[in-house]
Amino acid sequence: MGSVSLKIGDGTARFQSATVCSSAVNILMIFSVITTNLFALYAFTASNKHHQSQHLLLQHAHKNFSLISEQVQLILNEIDSSQKRLAQMEKQLLGYDTIDLSRPNIAPELKLFLQQHQLPLGKDSKTGITEMVPSVGHSCEKSSDLLSQYMIYKVYGSCQDDWILAQKLILRACEPLPRRRCFAKVVSKVGLYPFPDSLWKPVANKTVNWSGLSCKNFQCLNGKKLNRECIGCFDLLNGYESQRFVKARGKNDFLIDDVLELGSGGIRVGLDLGGGSGSFAARMAERNVTVITSTLNVDAPFSEFIAARGLFPLYLSLNHRFPFYDNVFDLVHAASSLDVGGKPEKLEFLMFDIDRILRPDGLFWLDNFYCTSDEKKRELTRLIEKFGYKKLKWVVGEKIDSLGSGKSEVVLSAVLQKPVRV
Repeated sequence: MGSVSLKIGDGTARFQSATVCSSAVNILMIFSVITTNLFALYAFTASNKHHQSQHLLLQHAHKNFSLISEQVQLILNEIDSSQKRLAQMEKQLLGYDTIDLSRPNIAPELKLFLQQHQLPLGKDSKTGITEMVPSVGHSCEKSSDLLSQYMIYKVYGSCQDDWILAQKLILRACEPLPRRRCFAKVVSKVGLYPFPDSLWKPVANKTVNWSGLSCKNFQCLNGKKLNRECIGCFDLLNGYESQRFVKARGKNDFLIDDVLELGSGGIRVGLDLGGGSGSFAARMAERNVTVITSTLNVDAPFSEFIAARGLFPLYLSLNHRFPFYDNVFDLVHAASSLDVGGKPEKLEFLMFDIDRILRPDGLFWLDNFYCTSDEKKRELTRLIEKFGYKKLKWVVGEKIDSLGSGKSEVVLSAVLQKPVRV
C-alpha cells in the first residue's frame, strides 16, 4: 500500500501505510466485537421465565425506592419548615424583626429614614455596596410606638424637648437611634469657665436642661444618693468629690499617681465607664491624660455637667459596642457600673469589648466593684483569670454601704495589665 500526501502551507503532512502490527490489532478488535455480540444474543434468548421474574423484582424494587424517596422528601420538607418557624420565633423573641413600615401608626419621617437609598454613582468599587442602609438598633422593633413618637416633628422646625423619651429608647436597647431633621432645644452656655479652671469650678444651673428630672438645680442633686459612684458628686467645692482619687479613705481606694506609675509613663488616653460627674477624667486631665467618660443622664444631667467641666462625655449605654477601634486605649477605668446584670455571658461580652479596645500592656482599673455575693466575686475572678491579665494590684475588702443601708458590703479593687498575645 502507498502513502497519501497532503500539502499544507509550505510543509507536507504524510499519512504512512498501516504496518503489520497495526493490522493485527485491528483484526483482534473486530474479533472481540463479534464475540461480545454473540454473548449478548445468547443472554437475550435465555429463559423467558427467568427474565420476567427479574423484571418483576426490578419493578417492585423501583416502586419501593420511589416510595422511600417520597417519604424522605416529606421529612426534609418538614424539617425545613420547622427550622423556618423556629427562626421566626427566635426573631420575635430577640426583636430582630424588621420594623413593619406598613403600620398606620409609623411616623412618615421614620419611614423616610429607614428607606434604603441607592448610591448616586452605582456600586462602590472599594466596599462593593450599591445602597446605603440606615443604622437603627434591632430592638427598636419592640418599641416601635415610642420610636414613631420620637420621629414626629416638623421638618426644619424645632425638635420636641423629648430627650427623656430618647433615653428611654436607649435603655430599651433601641440604640443607635435614627437621625432627625429638626433642631434640638438650645440651652444657653453663658458663664462657662476656660480650661483648666473649669475642672473644679461649680457649674451654673442655667447651663443644663432640667426637663424631665425631679431636681431642677444642683443644690437638690447634692442632697441625693443617685448611685454608688455619685453621692454628692456634683458638689465640687465642699464634698468628698474634690478628694476622690487623690486621698484614700480605705485600702480599696487606689490613688491616681500610684496607678500611673504602674503604667511606666505610657498612659496617655483612657476610657471611664459610668464615670459619674467626670472627676476621674478631671484628675487625669491635670496629669495630661485624656479620658473619655461614658454616661447616661439617669436622674441627673451628667453629660452636660461633664462637658461644662471641659471634659468629653460619651452618651452611650454599656449594652452598645464601644465606637472605638481595636487596641487604642492605654487605660480603662470601671467601678460598679461594670455589673450589667443578667446572665454571666452578658458580662463576658462587655469584658471582651473592653479587652478589644485596650492596647497590649494597657491597664484595666477595677475600682471598688460591689460584689453582691461571694458567688458574684468568684464569677468575676474566674472571668478575669480567663483573660490572662497580670494582677498588679488586687484588694478585696469591706465597706459600709454607701447608699445608706448601714450594711457592710464586699468590694473588689484591682489594677490588671493586658497580656501581649501572639
